[in-house]
Amino acid sequence: MAESVSRPSWLWPRAAYIHIPFCAHHCGYCDFAVAVGQDDRIDAYLDALAAELTRLEAPQKVDTLFFGGGTPSHLSACQLEKLLAIVGRWFTLAHGHEFSLEANPSSLDEAKLQLLAGHGVNRISLGVQSFSASLLRVLERDHAPADAAKAFELTRKYIPNVSLDLIFGVPGQTLENWRTDLEEAAALAPSHIATYGLTYEKGTRLWKQERQGQVQKLSEDTELGLYTFAMDFLEQAGFEHYEISNFARAGFHCRHNATYWANEAYFGFGMGAARYVDGVRQTNVRELGAYIDRASAGKPTHFQSEQLEPRDRAFETMALQLRRAQGIDRLGFCAQTGFTVEDLAGTAMKKLEELELLAGDVWAVHLTRKGKCLADAVVAQLMAAK
Repeated sequence: MAESVSRPSWLWPRAAYIHIPFCAHHCGYCDFAVAVGQDDRIDAYLDALAAELTRLEAPQKVDTLFFGGGTPSHLSACQLEKLLAIVGRWFTLAHGHEFSLEANPSSLDEAKLQLLAGHGVNRISLGVQSFSASLLRVLERDHAPADAAKAFELTRKYIPNVSLDLIFGVPGQTLENWRTDLEEAAALAPSHIATYGLTYEKGTRLWKQERQGQVQKLSEDTELGLYTFAMDFLEQAGFEHYEISNFARAGFHCRHNATYWANEAYFGFGMGAARYVDGVRQTNVRELGAYIDRASAGKPTHFQSEQLEPRDRAFETMALQLRRAQGIDRLGFCAQTGFTVEDLAGTAMKKLEELELLAGDVWAVHLTRKGKCLADAVVAQLMAAK
């Protein structure tokens, strides 16, 4: 996988993702690849990760590095140090890099933060989800509201760039609950806030509870009201709504996630991780034992692989880039895909513009405010042009 020639960023990665699946508790809404009650296998996992990384063949320079999960901060300081050493052998960080780590309020301490900052981590994504004790119980989070503010202030002593994750659409949530969450988050003055609508992923405990009538989804109108309230509140608080679910202070957009929204290439290693290199997308196995066995034996760790035809890849790029406030840059899109947006979906785009869901000029096409509220439907209409 060593880089042999200079290639554009949509073919050869300048971003890398490392998945750390271990968690203290598997939250009922979570559909990520996680491992609970298996902390005795952390060191074996790190050894397997080291083995998988040898597929790179040579160290790679990246602009962004992201440790996600799971809960990377669940690892002990010693385990984090081992992880950082393993990854550091294969990835060098470019000048002005962004190095992010996902963390839970209950699993951060001073020793870990000192270690992370010393190894170049300069951005923490803190999984707050809510400042309401009752909603945290519904989400099965393992921290109390006061823990979030405490963890935020401790983190900022060592790593000033902190993002807060919040969830809306939680069963029982009201506009007043959501207002309070946003007010408390903004009062901490983070550099970034992500607001995610709760989804009921098939097979999760939350999905089963909803099907059995134990919890009730909020209505679509109620969820829409929460979303539009967040847009207004956070923009008035000085945050730029730069992507469907993300708001940032000037200069603090998440550069790593921007790679995904641009549909550009990225490395991905670890259990359940995805990678997109040279036009080929692969996803690793999601079961801990299978991942450790395969990686340790030098066998392929992925269970699926696909390479889209150019036209299909162009449609995918269009759908992803519309998530961004900047939308689709027409010239950049043509250089990346070989198609113009009119080639792909000109008639559908014209109809969506008439409905005031899309807007554009000779340079770009983007969602309107109304379009952001109906983004999935807009994308579905465009994809139907295939």
